[in-house]
Amino acid sequence: MDFLAKARQVIEMETEALRQMAARLGPSFARAIEILQQTLEQRGKIVVVGIGKSGNIGHKIAATLNSTGATAVVLNSQNALHGDLGILSDGDAVLLLSYSGETPELLDLLPHIKRFEVRLVALTGKASSTLSAHSEVTLDTSVEREACPLNLAPTSSSTAMLVMGDALAMVLLEARGFTEKEFARFHPGGALGRALLTKVSDIMRAGDRMASVPEQATVRDTLAAMSKARSGACVVVSPTGKMAGIFTHGDFARSYQLDPHVGDKPVADLMTRNPIQVRADSLAVEAVNTIGSHRVDDVVVVDAEGRAVGLVDTQDLARLKIF
Repeated sequence: MDFLAKARQVIEMETEALRQMAARLGPSFARAIEILQQTLEQRGKIVVVGIGKSGNIGHKIAATLNSTGATAVVLNSQNALHGDLGILSDGDAVLLLSYSGETPELLDLLPHIKRFEVRLVALTGKASSTLSAHSEVTLDTSVEREACPLNLAPTSSSTAMLVMGDALAMVLLEARGFTEKEFARFHPGGALGRALLTKVSDIMRAGDRMASVPEQATVRDTLAAMSKARSGACVVVSPTGKMAGIFTHGDFARSYQLDPHVGDKPVADLMTRNPIQVRADSLAVEAVNTIGSHRVDDVVVVDAEGRAVGLVDTQDLARLKIF
């Protein structure tokens, strides 16, 4: 058996199922977004219900919604009839997950859910199912066949439901105007949280750790300042206190190849004017993005008046686990 060929076949089948689902998207998806957005604006929450594999997908959908500021909870349909239905409140929206749309546990729960003033959105592969008939909106997650060679194990169908949930969460995020700063509030841990919550002023090299020289300094003076601060770059400051430019070890190496006596030259003749910079009060993630997009090793940090107050070095980002 060619294991790689079989694996590619599975991936291709699931990819094709997603393409077909994307092509089928229509007004019902936009209506579902409107329902979820209205629910959240009215301080309601999104309740996700599913059984089996759909239940597992439901947990992921709820987690994604929560991480983007859309309050979501998972209701276990088997426990709902024994007290867990108390999680439901008037004004909520309910996402009902069932590929067949005929899952007994879910259908048994429907009459009790409908006693509340809630909006029902079904994710199902059977648009003509009982679940669809009792829902305000149906999102079609049908697939031609499963990627399982026996056409039995939920594979293409569960992937389609998962991706539909991601589409709901991401479009809802944009519809609500959810920002990067708000995202940071829900991800305080790990590298992502550090990058989103930490400010540039918290990680920059400042004071004695920031190499700086006046504009009239020589290259030799600049290298001495860099050595003292143990920095790979030096900020060149104008007589008014504003940043005039930056000089790096790379600048020195290139200049030395052209002139071994470069040490006596004014650094102002060899520095990079108008270097890449970030504000001290911006988030560290902006420094990360700036370094990545401009492919530089050092970024000058300035205050509101344009004065150089620090340096951000890529080595510092790695050490602080900001990446």
